[in-house]
Amino acid sequence: MFFSLLFLWVSVLISTATGAVFETQCCDLNTTSHIYTTSYYSNLIQVLESLASDTNVSEKRFLNKSSGSIPSDMANGLYLCRGDVISSDCRDCLLKARAGINNSCPLSKAAVLWSDICMLRYANYSMVSILNSESFKPECNKVNISDTPTEQNQFWQLATNLMVRLANNASIDQQKMLAYDELPDNVTGRNLTIYGYVQCTPDLSAPDCNKCLNVSIERLGQNCYGREGARVLAASCNVRFEIYKFLRFPTASSEKPGKKRRSSKIIAAVVATVGFLLVSVVLCYFLVAKKRHHPITSSDLKDKTDESEMITEESLQFELGTIEEATNNFSNDNKIGEGGFGVVYKGTLPNGLEIAVKRLSKRSAQGSLEFKNEVVLLAKLQHRNLVRLLGFCLHAEEKILIYEYVANHSLDFFLFDPTKQAKLDWSMRYKIIGGITRGVLYLHEDSRLRIIHRDLKTSNILLDEEMNPKISDFGMARIVCGSQTQAMTNRIVGTFGYMSPEYAMHGYFSVKSDVFSLGVMLLEIISGKKNTTVFQPGYTDLLCHAWSKWKNADALGIVDSNLVDSILETEALRCINIALLCVQEDDELRPSMASVVLMLNSNSIPLLVPENPPFVSRKRVRFTPSEQLLSHNSICTVCPTDASLITDVHPR
Repeated sequence: MFFSLLFLWVSVLISTATGAVFETQCCDLNTTSHIYTTSYYSNLIQVLESLASDTNVSEKRFLNKSSGSIPSDMANGLYLCRGDVISSDCRDCLLKARAGINNSCPLSKAAVLWSDICMLRYANYSMVSILNSESFKPECNKVNISDTPTEQNQFWQLATNLMVRLANNASIDQQKMLAYDELPDNVTGRNLTIYGYVQCTPDLSAPDCNKCLNVSIERLGQNCYGREGARVLAASCNVRFEIYKFLRFPTASSEKPGKKRRSSKIIAAVVATVGFLLVSVVLCYFLVAKKRHHPITSSDLKDKTDESEMITEESLQFELGTIEEATNNFSNDNKIGEGGFGVVYKGTLPNGLEIAVKRLSKRSAQGSLEFKNEVVLLAKLQHRNLVRLLGFCLHAEEKILIYEYVANHSLDFFLFDPTKQAKLDWSMRYKIIGGITRGVLYLHEDSRLRIIHRDLKTSNILLDEEMNPKISDFGMARIVCGSQTQAMTNRIVGTFGYMSPEYAMHGYFSVKSDVFSLGVMLLEIISGKKNTTVFQPGYTDLLCHAWSKWKNADALGIVDSNLVDSILETEALRCINIALLCVQEDDELRPSMASVVLMLNSNSIPLLVPENPPFVSRKRVRFTPSEQLLSHNSICTVCPTDASLITDVHPR
């Protein structure tokens, strides 16, 4: 075990010395299990082989190929290398990308793979001279440039101005379609230099190149605002800035054999020296430090939880004995919650750290797939409005998740209790709304992964000591690729009252499904009532009740009576309007999470008028024994919008 860890450390350290290795991909959803037997697949193999075998790398570092005589079977491929890399490195990168794209997207008819210095694409349609900025991947530096909003804004203004200038220069240069420059940062007081780089595939027209670059620069701010470095990789262009020199443009003689060998020897010597010194430090650490078992120990938690890049399943694993000791052998006195997937206990580790232990039921619907899903997801997600995963335990039939302990229970614990909901005044609820929306925005657009939660509800919103909300329970969450925002499933699971109609009826889920669930929660937070509360004959849920009040110009009629003395009517009306926009029946009409956050934080932005929300008919819903899961047989009906029709509606 020791030597395995040592080897891993050596590998990481050498990689650090020579430059970080980065790779990501996006696989088209248009897949088939029979692709290997098709003519298209044969043509695709020829295209990839042709690209890889071409030794004549032009100055543009760009090449496209196609194979096949029948349009429906034709395969198209292209690659693009960063302008500063030498031809041999470009080809080496392409060879690795070819292997990587075969492994990552084996059944896809179209795919794109990006690495630090090259991009490889293939598709069953023509790509040359066609702008594609929709397939993209944002990557953000983990560190903020400053803790001061003013300095962040000033730095990002400098970086954005540099990138926009480079975009204009690149689109003018029809030969190379790239540009790079540096700019001193004199605003943060750190005496930094901003290094920027932009590049288009040379087949694009100048206007298309400029459009692709500017869209990508805008996405830098949308996804990575405040960070000290960021990049956006699109299928037709890429943009990047850092506060360190990441480019290595060669001199005119850099590719001569003698020069190259000498340079390689120097690099090898430097790497070997640095590697030796760092390995020595690591060896000293292991020899001096107290010997530990391979599962994670409590003393390691605070140091490791901020290093999501280094987290692995093995590094997060707890021993069962540690968890049993922390929870007093899963004592009922330590029990703090129970749900469809199991029981939650409060525990205390030997170092005094309080934890929440989710012990999954042996009969739970959550199997190994969901369990591993939640582990992998939470280990890589870091946001103040997401619950933090500290570790897990797998032992025989035991599946256990260990979270940070969140002191104030879940939102529904306060919101729907007549004696506790008075503790949530309007400022507190507005703060909770803001935290939830920022957390969902992070999942959808700002994290390194694009996450659809699929089970957003008040019981999955935990509150810390300062009543800050934290989104929890990622057992049903799904990762989607790059710019992908939707998917299908044959297994419809979720909570009655929060699921969007397209998901409940057809298994179609997307980021807009989460937006629908968010809208339901906003109405619940404002009203203090569950969505399934019966308000009066003909109106069996909160959405229908809120829509009726809205149409009759009495939107504030849904507000919790406990808020009378603290509510700001303009904020409440704006929140109700946004909530009704989120629960519209047509998912395309629902706003994105970025728009929701923007509308909540800017009173100057005019709001659209919402259309009818959908409502689930109770008569046609089958419940699980827990009355929480919605079956495939539910259908949606629309509530009346005219008060004169209320008496004609059959009770539901």
